[in-house]
Amino acid sequence: MFANPSALCFLAVDQIKTIHVYDFDNTLFKTPLPNPSLWNGPTIGLLSSPDALTNGGWWHDSRILAATGDGIEKEEARGYQGWWNEKIINLVRLSGKQKDALCVLLTGRSEHGYAELIKRICKSKKLEFDLMGLKPRVGPQDERFNNTMQFKQAFLEAIMETYKFAEEIRIYEDRHKHVKLFKDFMMDYNMRQNGAAIGAAFSRAPISWDVIHVFEKTIHLKPVVEVAKVQQMINEHNLAIAKALDPPNPNSNSGPDPPPRDKLAIKKTVFFTSYTIKYADSQKLIKLAQIPPGVAEQDLKYHGNNILICPRPCPASILEKVGGMGSKMKWMVTGTACHDNSIWAACVRPVPDTAKFHTDNPCPLVVLALRKGARPIDAGKIQSWQPVPADKAYVFETTVREKVLLRIEPDDPREDEYESLFANKSSKRKHNADDEYPRGPKESYHSRNDQRGGFRGRGGYRGGPSGSRGYRGGGRGASRGGRGRGGGYNSYRSLDDVDTRNQGHGVEYDDNHPPNQGFGGHGRQPPTQPAAHGRPGGNTDLGNYY
Repeated sequence: MFANPSALCFLAVDQIKTIHVYDFDNTLFKTPLPNPSLWNGPTIGLLSSPDALTNGGWWHDSRILAATGDGIEKEEARGYQGWWNEKIINLVRLSGKQKDALCVLLTGRSEHGYAELIKRICKSKKLEFDLMGLKPRVGPQDERFNNTMQFKQAFLEAIMETYKFAEEIRIYEDRHKHVKLFKDFMMDYNMRQNGAAIGAAFSRAPISWDVIHVFEKTIHLKPVVEVAKVQQMINEHNLAIAKALDPPNPNSNSGPDPPPRDKLAIKKTVFFTSYTIKYADSQKLIKLAQIPPGVAEQDLKYHGNNILICPRPCPASILEKVGGMGSKMKWMVTGTACHDNSIWAACVRPVPDTAKFHTDNPCPLVVLALRKGARPIDAGKIQSWQPVPADKAYVFETTVREKVLLRIEPDDPREDEYESLFANKSSKRKHNADDEYPRGPKESYHSRNDQRGGFRGRGGYRGGPSGSRGYRGGGRGASRGGRGRGGGYNSYRSLDDVDTRNQGHGVEYDDNHPPNQGFGGHGRQPPTQPAAHGRPGGNTDLGNYY
């Protein structure tokens, strides 16, 4: 715990009438979370767990927080502009001006790992707190805190017991579960002071309290920076594991060795390969969907952002045919159709007509919108297309890309590059959780719901006719073709690889363009701002993690 000496010199205990407590992460400061557009669910759980990596992972490695924005050196100079919840900032400043208020910053991040960094971040914004509470290795009574809430409750009780004349406490917190636990804690505390609990002794008068639930949009590091930092943690983890596997020193008195852990590697899962459409063009295409007025908005998902080439990694023969990853191609809309009043799609042709292309659909098409429960794959069943008028025959450009998520799994030297593209089911274990962030939105194309729902990462292109071969025909080649191409992340030994393999030429992460959500082609307007990603889903417990 750190105190502001200049403030405490005139904050006598009997002068404090109200206590204002502000959480740091995603209450005051927009803390980057593991990006669900980069990592699959089990990997977000692994990164968030304090036990999976030897250095503690995302919430115990201060380099993650220090990498926020353009890094601490640049961000500190500009006061971390854009990384604050300005409404809470205003409240902190008002608390500082209130003569009878104790202004407290309280975080479950470790004192030894984050004290100086958090002080620098707050100082850059010219924020002053009377007290800054961070979780110590050992408490004042030699106690150890197993999680964030245990520490925060002990801290709050100590504050209320010290400032016995305070009549009110306000706690600002972003996590739903913590809000509930704080409310339960305050009710229990006042019951004890009221003597309602049998045999309980009161130490002060009951205190008026309020727990304010703060809602903040999720924010992430730059993708290249995030992958680089995670790779750095994995490299250090693997070095520690290798060192632990060295023969033990017979003269050592260090006691029994900890249980062994696996060396880890970043691998990628390719869901499908497609001609990816730019965001601006996607918005124009979606307006072609003739959505009936009676269809509820919440029952629709909007796509409009790719033309399927093939599910899973693209075999070498097809990849060569389409020009390779990152190659550009132009298309023109020729017609639209609706299947079973649940799938709206546009048919397209290459520009010029003689251009080579490949799609596993009967013809090249763009899925524009889906009704709840519909599958993009069923757009291939459309047989009749309504021609579009000349002013709707849009021409747009696409880029050949893979739809990719990264994952962290045990490093298996027996695994070749093709095999590394598929998740190891045994790695999908749950990580311990006691404080779970809300799950992110599932409606957008860019959520995992779509990544799995359309083209089946491992299972192939289920149900659907044989693919269109485009100009000059040509077979698909071996079903496991392309070995050695597009592996990239499976070994990932050098941070230099991050820059070269994550430039966006052939890899489409979920945040390449924002989700197309909440509008359609029947008088509905697209949003003016991209929707923010939700907090990561999966079994992610953040209470234990920082």
